[in-house]
Formats: sequence, C-alpha cells, structure tokens
Amino acid sequence: MFTGIIETTATLKEISASGTNKTFLLSCPITDQLTIDQSIAHNGVCLTVEAITGDNYQVTAIAETLQKTNLGDWKTGDIINLERCLQPSGRLDGHFVQGHTR
Repeated sequence: MFTGIIETTATLKEISASGTNKTFLLSCPITDQLTIDQSIAHNGVCLTVEAITGDNYQVTAIAETLQKTNLGDWKTGDIINLERCLQPSGRLDGHFVQGHTR
C-alpha cells in the first residue's frame, strides 16, 4: 500500500529494451536504504527493485505496464517521483493508494 505522498525523486540514467520490456537505471539519494525485491512507486507506478549498485538501482516494466502507463515515454534525464510502500508503523500523511491493479 502507498499513501500517495512523494518521498524523494530519482534521475533516469539509462533505458534498455529486452523484447517488449524496458529496464530503467535510476539514481536517487535513498539508494542505500533500498533492498532487492522492494516495491517502489515511480510516478505512481509500482515497480520492483531488481539490482542496486552504488547510487543506482534497476527496475523493469513489462509490456502491459508500458501500454497502460506513461513509462514508455520516459527519457534519459527525466526526474521521477518516488514513494516507498507504507510501513505498518509509519504515519499516514496521505491516503491509501493501492500499488497494483487488475
């Protein structure tokens, strides 16, 4: 679950394609607090951290996500809003926002 409150931003460093998927390499000030398999909302779209190297981390969007969001329009250098998922012990400064839809 997410609250809809932006925590920080990331800079899009690199985009690579693999079939119909796109992998994004981003840099942000909280990379040292991230973990592999953590869900993070990127401009409101939930993506899973796949790799972390220094100040950079990697996520991949599958074709369906690219079709239903604006992630396919992202360009290197874009500033991306980030929000980590809600911790049960955290403050609720916003409102509940479900990170996955079907």
